[in-house]
Amino acid sequence: MKTIVICSGGLDSVSLAHLVAEQGALSRLVSFDYGQRHRKELEFATACARRLAVPHHLIDMRGIGASLTGSALTDSIDVPDGHYAEETMKITVVPNRNAIMLSIAYGIAAANGDDAVATAVHGGDHFIYPDCRPGFTEAFDKMQRAALEGYAEVALYTPFVRRTKADIVTEGARVKTPFGETWSCYKGGAQHCGRCGTCVERREAFYLAGIPDPTIYDDRDYWRQAISSREDV
Repeated sequence: MKTIVICSGGLDSVSLAHLVAEQGALSRLVSFDYGQRHRKELEFATACARRLAVPHHLIDMRGIGASLTGSALTDSIDVPDGHYAEETMKITVVPNRNAIMLSIAYGIAAANGDDAVATAVHGGDHFIYPDCRPGFTEAFDKMQRAALEGYAEVALYTPFVRRTKADIVTEGARVKTPFGETWSCYKGGAQHCGRCGTCVERREAFYLAGIPDPTIYDDRDYWRQAISSREDV
């Protein structure tokens, strides 16, 4: 089965790319520049495509992204510190982002004769991002099958949608994902800040998986405080 992987350059999607490659099904990667402040992640997506020796489609969505206002990922709004499950993290939602990206990925898959589109949405995303939940992915898969009926058969592959970030780290390690060559931080600095929701989640995932975290953080220990404050709620 030829599978295109949506790859942001983050830990989840790069691990997914390596998993699909290990299965012998990886056909290409597709990434999206929607004007995100942490677009440096796209460099890691490009490096992943080179490492796995597959084509890389980098889609310029900056014109669209400029209209998806109100998110700390696209506007001049401070990215909050803390646990991913905090209410404050909803400021990082980019409206309908996954639906838009998936639609484009399905078009690329159909045009190139691919059998599936893979995305690394996972259980840890469900609280904040409605377009990462099983209800959305199942409905989207059904919609796209109708959209391509009689032209192409493309399935949606979401192996992590009901699994945790720690599960992804475990699976990524199994397929030898180079975690140090992935980018998660929402603040887009010289190195991971260690304080934003995705840094806290990343740090926690390695801890729960029992796998050494090679990431360099500005604040390597903040995650413990963030987890503790969440548990006290």
